[in-house]
Amino acid sequence: MAKQSAHHRGHAPQHKHPRLEELEVQVRGGEVDTLIVAITDMQGRLVGKRVQAQAFLNGVIDHGAHFCTYLLGTDMEMNTPDGFTLMNWDTGYGDWIAQPVWDSLRVLPWLEKTALVLADATDEESGDEIPVSPRTLLKRQVERAASMGLAVKAGSELEYYVLKDSWESLAERGWPVPRPFGYYNEDYHLLQATKAEPLHRLLRNQMTEARIPIEFSKGEAASGQHEVNIRYDHVLESADRTVIFKHGAKEIAYLNGWGITFMAKPDHRWTGSSGHLHMSIWGIDDDRPLMHAAAGEPAGPYGLSERGSQFVAGMMALSRELSPFVAPFVNSYKRFAALSWAPVNVVWGRDNRTTGFRLVGHGAGLHVENRFPGGDMNAYLTYAAMIGAGLYGIEHQLELPPEYKGNGYVATGVPRMPRALWEAIGELERSEAARDIFGEAVVAHYLNAARVEQDQYDAVVHNWDRERYLERG
Repeated sequence: MAKQSAHHRGHAPQHKHPRLEELEVQVRGGEVDTLIVAITDMQGRLVGKRVQAQAFLNGVIDHGAHFCTYLLGTDMEMNTPDGFTLMNWDTGYGDWIAQPVWDSLRVLPWLEKTALVLADATDEESGDEIPVSPRTLLKRQVERAASMGLAVKAGSELEYYVLKDSWESLAERGWPVPRPFGYYNEDYHLLQATKAEPLHRLLRNQMTEARIPIEFSKGEAASGQHEVNIRYDHVLESADRTVIFKHGAKEIAYLNGWGITFMAKPDHRWTGSSGHLHMSIWGIDDDRPLMHAAAGEPAGPYGLSERGSQFVAGMMALSRELSPFVAPFVNSYKRFAALSWAPVNVVWGRDNRTTGFRLVGHGAGLHVENRFPGGDMNAYLTYAAMIGAGLYGIEHQLELPPEYKGNGYVATGVPRMPRALWEAIGELERSEAARDIFGEAVVAHYLNAARVEQDQYDAVVHNWDRERYLERG
């Protein structure tokens, strides 16, 4: 399925991106000998090619790198399911172009003499971006916000488990329950965290060196569970950082003998791993924070501005309908469990970790934390869905529901996140708002992906089935 790069056509642009010029200097100086060109697939994984340094200097990616169209139409196992309009056996599974985004260029300190550049998926003939590409979905919502005079800034928190088992050993043993690196709840525990500090120190420092600034790391609410906070920025940059962090953390762990997982719920007895999003709206022209009401403006609860209230109201109103973009897998929904530090009810509260939406900060720093996404999220899709929902709230002037005070897990008479992927599929199927935000073609594409995931799960007999029914059924 690989294809040789196109011959050099025309002349190189007169004005190169400064990061591209810097990379050329590093290659000529022997500091970089490999360039990774990567796109993000539907599942949130980086896929792409490695370019040899001299070939890079010879211009093999002047017009991007070819990749098979099927990369945006597979399941987790890289199967080619039916139902994807843009890529199937009838279309011949041709090529699209990974067009490097030079702003995203990073030298990766954990891989020898290696740089990484993210790419947008484009059509070779027209140059248009592929509408179902996750990064493009987010770019379109950023553009929608800009048309309304708004910019969105965001920061991600990611939780993960450090494991005593390697992925290989688990695969060889038929994927038993992993052994976490730790044996008691290590939430904020410095001593327990020290035991895996050789890994966390690499993550903090090497990620920061790769322009993914890590502010904190800490033990989380289970054995072997940890969390990192990535500094906030404009949302597209924050999503880039998030997908690179997840990919890079797996590489760093593997290369240093550690096991790691961002799976939402590795075992039903474990605390789920979250992927919280901290989000706020800003003026695109004056870079002024807009979540908090300015002097003389009407203020809602805790000083929320009218647009800030509507933005949060939109996210709340569409959480169920857009949940396949937030929680994309069968396992994602097993994380939503009462009294588990993962929310279940679509309510909001001030600094309340039992609610799906947590209002935090003061004044210019006021923002909302969406606690529904898991560590398994595809950050591009999740941010795109939540921006689209927030803008929908502003466009339709939605009213923010009353604050929920107390234990959000026992709230009644309020929407609840879907209990399973099949329920989420039904919500998205009925959603007119999703079609307004993304368009029919995008919704159909990701509905098909969700149905494929659910159908494959339903067709498999699991250990739970045998334990329950083999003798007694």
